[in-house]
Amino acid sequence: MNSVIHPDVLQNLPALRAAFAEGSPKHVIIDNFLQEDIANALHRHFPSVDSLKVKRKSLNENKVEDYHFERWDPVFTDVRNAIRSEEFGAWMSKLTGIENLSTPDDALGSGLHQGGNGSFVDVHIDVNFDPKLKLWRRINLLIYLNRHWDETYGGHLEIWDPKMQNVLHRVAPLHNRAIIFLTDENSPHGYKAINVPEGESRKSFYAYFFTEVSDGFKYSDSRFIARPDDSFTRRTATALKEWTKIRAKRVLNALGVKMLDFQDKNRF
Repeated sequence: MNSVIHPDVLQNLPALRAAFAEGSPKHVIIDNFLQEDIANALHRHFPSVDSLKVKRKSLNENKVEDYHFERWDPVFTDVRNAIRSEEFGAWMSKLTGIENLSTPDDALGSGLHQGGNGSFVDVHIDVNFDPKLKLWRRINLLIYLNRHWDETYGGHLEIWDPKMQNVLHRVAPLHNRAIIFLTDENSPHGYKAINVPEGESRKSFYAYFFTEVSDGFKYSDSRFIARPDDSFTRRTATALKEWTKIRAKRVLNALGVKMLDFQDKNRF
């Protein structure tokens, strides 16, 4: 793990733990998260937009993602293994105060996100349950890998208050910057459409941390939430789409279909 995660990050646990606890919502931003040579190698070998297999293009998002580590340069597997290690899981538990955090070896464990020009993800709440493994999703870790990112490109991660009245934090997706935050109803987040030159894209490595389901668990499905400055038409369309999705899931769940949002990306 020490050869992948920057040692200053691991050694600075007390200060980072305090910053996370004091965040509203609970979160911490960590620059120079990975060893410099590792971060640069990830950027250099990052797969093209077209090569990532899961396309997310709809009213509320435009990005691609994948988790086929065996198809990519070994440095991606090195990072995944470091993040999945018991040692790093214990470090993450100490940082967040959530015991027994771990990352599964599937699409909901770790992978890559990327978006070309015009990419966006509207503000949303993440699903907090893995129905296949029966685990409670607790923590999001995003590591940005945009070595030449310019402020004018946009793409800042916006974290909103739960009532969707104000943006609490705008985090530029700068190279080797990580953000760690809770996966819950209090962390609506997304990013507006980016404007990047040809050959540039918004790149990130994601990892999600889980625990066993325990007291205090309340299921929360993924859903998009309109911004207050969205047009009436867009707000209405988003609300209708999300209502339809939830109703359809309830019907299909009653019929025994449980895996709607959790694609087996190995089939691609």
